[in-house]
Amino acid sequence: MRAPLGIFDRFDNAVPAPARLGQLSRPVAEAIAGWAGQVPADEILYVDTDPAIADTAEFVAHYGRELLGRSANCVVVAAKRGGETSLAACLVPSYGRVDVNGAVRRRLGARKVSFAPMATAVEATGMEYGGITPVGLPADWPLLVDAALTEMPWVLVGSGRRRGKLIMPGAAFAELPSAEVLPDLTITP
Repeated sequence: MRAPLGIFDRFDNAVPAPARLGQLSRPVAEAIAGWAGQVPADEILYVDTDPAIADTAEFVAHYGRELLGRSANCVVVAAKRGGETSLAACLVPSYGRVDVNGAVRRRLGARKVSFAPMATAVEATGMEYGGITPVGLPADWPLLVDAALTEMPWVLVGSGRRRGKLIMPGAAFAELPSAEVLPDLTITP
């Protein structure tokens, strides 16, 4: 029997993600199929959602504003230093934005950090824009995770595609490859 999901109980079609690998992008499906974290893979849930409302603003307008405090956005950033550019990902609560010019730049030791172009993010992750998730990212990328997310019982994130979302225990984010939990990653309005 699944633990109560609180505000996510409204998604009555939520099922363990290992049972829906075909609905996930290839890298996300591979990551879930090979999951070895302390949080069991069956506690990572997949919920089918309308791809037309995948973006955060449309999603919370449709499903309820209270989801804003229990969902996260994963963004790909390009860090530049000494003529070299490297990619990283940041996971922050949906109600805020990534502190790109402060916390991210300092942590990556970069001269300049910016959001990666959409085409770069899609090609490098193997995921659809608007569905990029921390699950299944390239293992050699730094993954910076806002500490507040790891303390939440459940968090809604992308599934690698615009159709569908994952609902994950917050503790699972700290178990992802190259994850580093930071207390100051999000700027809140």
